[in-house]
Formats: sequence, structure tokens, C-alpha cells
Amino acid sequence: MTIEKDLMQRSGAKCELCGADSDLSVYEVPPIDSVSADNCVLICNVCREQIENPEAMDANHWRCLNDSMWSQEPAVQVMAWRLLDSMRAEGWPQDLLDMLYLEDSVQQWAEAEKSNNSDDSVATLDSNGTKLEAGDTVTLIKDLVVKGANFTAKRGTAVRNIALTDNPEQIEGKVNGTRIVLLTKFLKKN
Repeated sequence: MTIEKDLMQRSGAKCELCGADSDLSVYEVPPIDSVSADNCVLICNVCREQIENPEAMDANHWRCLNDSMWSQEPAVQVMAWRLLDSMRAEGWPQDLLDMLYLEDSVQQWAEAEKSNNSDDSVATLDSNGTKLEAGDTVTLIKDLVVKGANFTAKRGTAVRNIALTDNPEQIEGKVNGTRIVLLTKFLKKN
């Protein structure tokens, strides 16, 4: 059986991301060593066009990920995570990402493409212009009210093992046991 036939059977001859049933083709989910049905998804031309041309992305088209992110297929989960992650600034994708649980190996696969693309991105800098890297420790230089968590992150609080985001003006880290997004202008590297 060919990969396309395997995917047609697996998906019921529908796009594994949006459910469309026409103009379907195989999409290889990078990075891959050898092509197999396990590291490919069956997608329609509309999804392919938006994946390959992010500038043309229509966030409303991707509301379908609310259903496809629950697929049992790791390749579909990876694509759903990557697409939601790329649109997290819209608001609703972040809510879906918060609900989405991926096995560790699938999460690493999903993030692999992000780390490959980050070489071209703008550097994340603290308030003093020092470059921040994932895993760094930073200190808050101002008291920050954390909305929704009902606490204030105090000046001088150390945030260890930070994670970088797509936005070079933000990082993610744990404060008082809660994972939050912090603006880099309120941080200094230790």
C-alpha cells in the first residue's frame, strides 16, 4: 500500500486538519529521516497553502483544530500544536494549547521545527540589552500584577529556567508555581 492510500484509509478520505474531502495530498511533517505514514498527514490544498505561506494564514480557517487536535495520530497532533502555537497571539489558540496534552516524544517533535526556525528570528533581550536564552535565570525589576492568578510578582523575584516565545519581547517562566508570560522589559538576566 502506498503512503497516500494508508493516509486515505486512516483519515476516511478527509483532510486530517480541517475535514475537507477534496484536493487532498500527502504532507510530510518535518523533520523526518524517512517518509512513512506515521510522519505524514493528509491535507487539503487550503491547509497546504496556509501552512506553506504563513503570511496568507486565515486564523478563522484554523478553528477546525479544536477538533483535529484530539486526533490519536502523532503527526496530526504535531501539526495542530505547531499551527496553534504560531497563532497564539490571536487569543483562542492559546486556550486550545493549554488544553492540549502531548506525549513527551510528540512534544519534542512539535517543538523541533520551532527550534530549527529560531535561528532566523530576532534575539530576545532583557531590559539591559543582554541576550536571553532558554534555560536562563532572570530577575524581575518591577512588581507585576499577575491578572487571573490573583498575586503580585514582587521585584527581585528570580525566574529560573525560562522558555523563549515567538515574540522576542516575551518569555515564559514560573513565578509562585504558576507558569506565566513576562515582558522582557521588566527583567534582567542574572
